[in-house]
This record gives sequence, structure tokens and C-alpha cells, in this order.
Amino acid sequence: MSSLQPVRGTHDHLPDDARRHRAVVERARAAVALYGYQEMATPIFELSEVFKRTLGDTSDVVTKEMYSFEDRGGDWVTLRPEATAAIARAFISGGLAQNLPLKFFTSGPMFRYERPQKGRLRQFHQIDIELLGVPEPEGDVEIIAAAARVLDALGVRKKTALELNTLGDSESRSAYRTALLGYLEGFKDRLSEDSRDRLTRNPLRILDSKDQGDHEIIAGAPEYSDYLTPAARDFFARVKDGLEAIGIDYLLNPRLVRGLDYYCHTAFEFTTTALGAQGTVIGGGRYDGLIEIMGGRPTPGTGWAGGVERLAELAQLAIDAPRPVAIVPIGEEAERNANGIAERLRSAGFTVELSFHGNLKKRMKQANKIAAAAALLIGEDELAREAATLRDLDSGEQSEVSLDALETALAPYR
Repeated sequence: MSSLQPVRGTHDHLPDDARRHRAVVERARAAVALYGYQEMATPIFELSEVFKRTLGDTSDVVTKEMYSFEDRGGDWVTLRPEATAAIARAFISGGLAQNLPLKFFTSGPMFRYERPQKGRLRQFHQIDIELLGVPEPEGDVEIIAAAARVLDALGVRKKTALELNTLGDSESRSAYRTALLGYLEGFKDRLSEDSRDRLTRNPLRILDSKDQGDHEIIAGAPEYSDYLTPAARDFFARVKDGLEAIGIDYLLNPRLVRGLDYYCHTAFEFTTTALGAQGTVIGGGRYDGLIEIMGGRPTPGTGWAGGVERLAELAQLAIDAPRPVAIVPIGEEAERNANGIAERLRSAGFTVELSFHGNLKKRMKQANKIAAAAALLIGEDELAREAATLRDLDSGEQSEVSLDALETALAPYR
């Protein structure tokens, strides 16, 4: 046996997995299309500056998790760790500022060098929507409604809870950052190593720490809501009112943050207790400062991403492979005609598997192995009568059918 194995943190999507993952993406695509989101795609790698500039040189993703390398032309490129920055780059480089508002849906693989665990791989897949050019809180309501509709389409919304918070505007954030730093400095020696590292460069991320000791310290931290400006309070009130108006329940979570400076106002996550520690299945928020940081015109934005692997595991969709019709030729003349018959039926929309070798018993055994719904037995005698024997592989019933009428006779198996 070969010693070659998949790279650690990667996973082969064999047919069963591939069908379930495709179903997640297809249902999500159809759900968000109802809101006018159009599909687009970016390259899976970008110039490293795209992510360094947007995620920050000191963020965990940039310093610890990005797959970056120098290509043969001397450029530093990075396998995309997330979709938003890549879409923002496409917006700028494509000169799309005249077309606002824009609604994008994308899906595909992302890459982060993290410790592999259940629900978290180094190559993982996401669905993602971005709404650009809408500064009103109603834009946030829409993207949350779209996320809820995706969860409904997958049959898992009742397994999730919507957690909601506000990061306010830049003035709110600056005031809270100062207050939080003042509080945390008194506990510096008790913070985890990661949180001590974040203390000066990104203290808001400490609120999201998974360390139990940090949790005890954070419990006494100042409340973000005490530092919101009147405008920020009004924005958040309109988001909450909008969600209530369309019947979407939420839980306020004052510790829910987005640690990067371009995030503002609404932050949210749909979480579940059904997947262990990796409980977030869709998360997002508003990022009005992102495109300006990247060198474009100031452009409001809001969006979310969902993990395909986690959603597929949560949904446990039973997506069966199509049951084919097996063509079983018997004899040289039938062998010569079998491909032509198979192609004719495929052109008519049937899934057809052609049996290539072995005696009749072995070929019928193969037809059962591939879960064929019916077998079309074609021998020299049948060909002389321009007919074939149709056998239903569930009931065992069989009948002779005319080759000219195959499409009609096989209609129940389409």
C-alpha cells in the first residue's frame, strides 16, 4: 500500500461528501438569489498585500495562519484565507464603484494553517455574500435575513441561534478600546499568552478568547453599550427593529466582536450546540472602512460567510446518487451496438451505465452493485427482433420492449 496520504488538515471529498457539499452550495445560491445576489468568483490566490493590508500585519491570520509563498516571478502570493478581502479587491480593480449597490455571492475553498480539529480544516470551504454600497441598517437586516433563509433551505435553522452585537462607529470603538485597555491592564499578569499578545495590538479580540481564565477576567470588563454614540445606538436599534419586524429572533451577546479596525456597527453569528466546540456556522457584520483601507473610495459594506463543512454536517442531507439504467450487452453484435444505444438514452436525459466485460451473471452483479434501477439486456436474438429485455431490478419483473420505444418504456427510470 502506498504511504502517500492527504496533507494534514485536508480532506478528500468522495462522491457522498461531494453531493452533500454541492447541495449546501446550491441551496444557498438559490436562497440568496431571491434577494438579488449574483454569483461571482475570485482567484484562490491573491497578492499577499491584499490580505496583509486588510487583515492587518499583526492579526493572527496574517502572522500565523496564511499560506504564502514567493512565485517564480518574485511576487509574494497567498492562498485566500477568506473571501471578503478578495471581493473588495475585485471591486476596486474592476472599477465597479459606478455600479453600486452591488450584491455578490461566492463559494469555494479557503486556506488557513490552523490546528486541525473537527469542523476546522486547513483547506475548508465557504459560502459568502457581500452587500456593497448600502450604508443603511436595513442592509444588515437583509443579509441576516438571507442567512436565515439559507439555514431554512438546509432545514437547520431551528438548530441554531442568532447572536447579535454592535461595534458602534469609530468614535464608539475608540472610546471603548481605551476603557477596555484600562481595565485589562490591571489583569495583565493573569491573562493567557495569546491575550497578553493582543493587549496592545488588538484588545477587542480578547473578548473572544477561549481561555477559561480569560473568561473570568472578561466577565467584569466594561460593557460596550456604555460607550456607544447616539448615532450608533440609533443604528443598532434600527437593526433590531428590522429583525423583529420580519420575525427573526436574536440573542444579544455583548462579547461578540470582530477584531479588525474596519469592522463597525452590526456583528452577528448563527451558532449551534450540535457541532461541539466549533459552534459558528454563519458569521458576519458591517465593514464600512475596508475598501478605503485597500485604496478605493469610501464604500459601505456588509456581509457574511458560512462554513460548508459545518453546514453539511449539521444538515445531514441525504443526497442519493441518481440510479442509472444498466445496459447489459450479450454477444459481439450487442457489444457493437451498446454504446450507440447508451448515447441515445443519455441524450434523452437518462443516466446510463454500460457494462463492459464479464458473463451475464457478472454483469448483472455489477448492475446491482451500482444500484441501477433497471437493466436493459440486449442479445443477438433481441437485436434480430429490434428489441431488448427490460428488467426492473427492484421487483425483478421484466418485459420485452422495442428499441424504437426505449425512451417511453424507460420513462419511469429517468
